Amino acid sequence: MTPDQFRSYGHALIDWIADYRAGLADRPIMATTEPGQIRAALPVDPPFSGEPFDAVLSDLETILLPGLTHWQHPRFCAYFPANAPLPSVLGDLLGSGLGVLGLNWQTSPALTELEELVCDWVRRMVGLSESWSGVIQDTASTGNLLALLCARERTTDFSLARGGLQAQAQPLTVYMSAQSHSSVEKAALLAGFGRENVRIVPHDDTFAMRAESLSDLVASDAAAGRVPCAVVVTTGTTASTALDPVGPVAEVAARYGMWVHIDAAMAGSVMILPECRWMWAGVEKVDSVVFDPHKWLGAAFDCSLYYVRNPEHLIRVMSTSPSYLQTAADGKAPNYRDWGIALGRRFRALKLWCLIRSEGVSGLQTRLRRDIANARWLAEQVAATPRWRVVAPVTLQTVCVIHEPPGISGSTLDAHTRAWVDAVNRSGAAYLTPALLGSRWIVRVSIGAEATERADVAAVWATMRKLAEGRVINVVEKGPEEDLTQNPSAAVGGTGVPSKL
Repeated sequence: MTPDQFRSYGHALIDWIADYRAGLADRPIMATTEPGQIRAALPVDPPFSGEPFDAVLSDLETILLPGLTHWQHPRFCAYFPANAPLPSVLGDLLGSGLGVLGLNWQTSPALTELEELVCDWVRRMVGLSESWSGVIQDTASTGNLLALLCARERTTDFSLARGGLQAQAQPLTVYMSAQSHSSVEKAALLAGFGRENVRIVPHDDTFAMRAESLSDLVASDAAAGRVPCAVVVTTGTTASTALDPVGPVAEVAARYGMWVHIDAAMAGSVMILPECRWMWAGVEKVDSVVFDPHKWLGAAFDCSLYYVRNPEHLIRVMSTSPSYLQTAADGKAPNYRDWGIALGRRFRALKLWCLIRSEGVSGLQTRLRRDIANARWLAEQVAATPRWRVVAPVTLQTVCVIHEPPGISGSTLDAHTRAWVDAVNRSGAAYLTPALLGSRWIVRVSIGAEATERADVAAVWATMRKLAEGRVINVVEKGPEEDLTQNPSAAVGGTGVPSKL
């Protein structure tokens, strides 16, 4: 493709995207295709000779588009906000168009220094002190893994330079809540701790970790000869956006020299609102924080920020310095290949830079305050409606609800819940996520798409009422009520680790 052809097709593609965004509200939200349908509509073998790009655009419209679930739709209230405001989309396009790669400072100085700048911008925006240093990763899952790898190495005095974890005489333990994201357990397993050394800390009736229960578990492990290594606290859990008590947890960890990591993947963005920073009070006492601007804040996916108070712990674990990457600039500027798993990095900072410059801090704050207000409005409607109940505190933008018709409970109620939310999703009028909270199925209404206004939330609520209240319950009991906490994989979206690992 020549630059002139790129210009022509690029204009056509930008027009297509603009029309797609402008007409989103009129589309059914969830994909309407069956498994395998998209692949069956495309050729088995790749084309031997190149095709005109018009053919690609045609297949995009007729084959791929029906197989998309529209995350930018104003009535998309599932999973988490995955915003992609158009300024950030342009930043992402710019990064791809430039096609540069960051292996060290010298390979693209602007890539490194803009990343350094936007990480510092966001640090200031969320109220973290100058003692924090940030780097852009792909997702919070990677950030959680980095945290536990660093915790492992600090606790073992960097055993990776010797016999590694296999040479340790005492097992290391990691602590998390049953409400932690599934990536935290996965990170603990990948970091080599072993399932037997992962501890699930009980939570309170708001689904937040109990610091006193953590203290008891850690003391018991230490007395048994184990080495408490790390605790992961969550600011805004996946299922209900519960808030673990950062300060009290950090105080427990400090007594044992444990690494404290905050997973604030979705809710970290809300810290740009000064009135919300109480939610991670004590953050200056922890070792690392991760959150995803590609969620609620609005950077196009993927763009996750990982902050550490002492980057030397990260660099010592992740550093690699082959001869072909050594330059005279080493030591004068950060080499971000030493701040994560990947050697090369894309110019991700551009999409965050374009977003912040285009919307400004005040514009971002206004949007997040709107979403919080809309969530509280929905919670009020639910609480005032017979047979409907809000089942978790509404501190952010997620409302967890249940509809309880008379005369049903237990697994029958669970079946009703999953049936009506499936009906909502298949209607195309709204998209919600069912999840396990405690031992029961509930429905999460996660408000925060860029285009979502009060009228959209009202429309979602009307659809919920119509399809839940109008359903005919016809569920046959299959014996004793099943313990759904033992089948967490059935929960759409992965709502956390089970209560028993």
